[in-house]
Amino acid sequence: MIEAPEKVLKITEIRCFYKLKIPKGKREAAERALHIFERSCPVAQTLKGCVHFTHDWEIEEE
Repeated sequence: MIEAPEKVLKITEIRCFYKLKIPKGKREAAERALHIFERSCPVAQTLKGCVHFTHDWEIEEE
C-alpha cells in the first residue's frame, strides 16, 4: 500500500503471498518456516517499525 501523508508518497504496507509446492509430509516444516520468515529476512528487519508486513500463503503438497 502506498499512501501520501504530508503530500509525499510513502510505502506503508507490504503484503506477501507465497505459493509453495512441497513434498508430501513436509507441510508442518514449511508452515514453521513461513511463521518465522520475517525474523530472518534482512529487508523486513530493515523496514521493521516503518512498514507493516502481512504474510499469507498457499501450500500444495505433491
